[in-house]
Amino acid sequence: MPNARYWNVYCHNDDKGSLIMVDFAKARTTMVDCQIRTVDVTEYDVLDAFAAVPREIFAPDHLKPLAYIDEDLLVSAPGSAPRYVMEPGPLAKLVQLAAILPTDRVLDVGTTTGYSAAILSHLAASVVALESDEALAATARDNLATLGISNVEVVVGPLQDGHAAKAPYDVILLEGAVELIPPALVDQLGEGGRIIAVVGANGLAAKAMIYTRSGGSVSGRPAFNTSVRTLPGFAKPKSFVF
Repeated sequence: MPNARYWNVYCHNDDKGSLIMVDFAKARTTMVDCQIRTVDVTEYDVLDAFAAVPREIFAPDHLKPLAYIDEDLLVSAPGSAPRYVMEPGPLAKLVQLAAILPTDRVLDVGTTTGYSAAILSHLAASVVALESDEALAATARDNLATLGISNVEVVVGPLQDGHAAKAPYDVILLEGAVELIPPALVDQLGEGGRIIAVVGANGLAAKAMIYTRSGGSVSGRPAFNTSVRTLPGFAKPKSFVF
């Protein structure tokens, strides 16, 4: 549970100066019922995880009243590369696709402020939350500590390199659209493990893919169409054209 400084009801002023009360618990229930169940997320453990994690904790202060809208939340500092907490519907579909078991070790690539890692912590035995932005990683650590989550380790490094020190992983989840899956991530996948990623240029007309390691080889298949924000560091190298 969040500590005492985070209330279930958050107050802010609208443009006319009127006080607005946001019931976060009710908003979270509505999010699960109207944004997640309606996109064919039916696994009870996934639904329970999203119902249990307060998304407002992972939003910047000025976005807390909007934490449960069906949109990405911009969480990076002004002037830095834009980074987002993924909107609930696509994130829930990707998590369900991963079919995470209670014994699984998960690598969460691009955790930003830690929301996805918090969700995964309810499903997996352990989570390594990788973030390239040191400020976001520090925020993720604080947010996860606030909720008393102890099975997540936040690490800092290039997203495309993964985190080999804790490999192999049963699940590797990429928190944004990519053009390619780097060999480093494939190498960190254990036998029977799954990489879940949205593959497509700029996240447009992209496909959620599941890659599975079996017998030493990795094969992929498309699962569904989706559109999510691009994850930096995963662009295809530009080739020279005459």
